[in-house]
Amino acid sequence: MRILLSLLTALTLGTALAHTEVTSVTPGANARVSAPTRVVLTFGEPLNLRFATLKVLPLPPGMEAAQAAAQALASRDDGERRVDTAPILSGQAARVVLPLRTPLRPGRYLIAWRILSEDGHPVSGHSVFQVR
Repeated sequence: MRILLSLLTALTLGTALAHTEVTSVTPGANARVSAPTRVVLTFGEPLNLRFATLKVLPLPPGMEAAQAAAQALASRDDGERRVDTAPILSGQAARVVLPLRTPLRPGRYLIAWRILSEDGHPVSGHSVFQVR
């Protein structure tokens, strides 16, 4: 009985502590690409897009990607800087396609995201790609 209780507790805690994560990003991290027309993010499980923030912006010269991502996710008035078309996201999805304004100029671009896991914890991240 004690072993069964320990096993159930471990399974419950493992499930409760699991957070949704981005499993793939296209263009990939540090990829050098010709001007893409979209960014695709795939998540480990479907999430409520109403509580997701997804942005694509030029990476400011000399700024670290983590710092730029934090600023981008905190900003509400960055519509002119964004290169994604800022679609209104709703529903549940495990894959999101962000159309980009084209053509993108050569340079480094930041993909920043903040999502809400099924367990209620926010998860933030970023990726950078370069347009040649």
